[in-house]
Amino acid sequence: MEVDMDLQLTEKEEELLKELLEEHHKHLLHEINKAHHHEFKKNLRHRCTTVEDIVEKLKLVTAAA
Repeated sequence: MEVDMDLQLTEKEEELLKELLEEHHKHLLHEINKAHHHEFKKNLRHRCTTVEDIVEKLKLVTAAA
């Protein structure tokens, strides 16, 4: 389920949000590599994919502006 969202950010806020998401993405990749339990690893992969999707959506919005 997708929710339409209107979020107004300054350039600095937008850049910080992207940076935080990218850092979290790297952290998730690291945790996936360390994880041994299959279900935990699966959940981390799902979160990682969700972060990737959000970053792509931000890039699309930025490019359209």
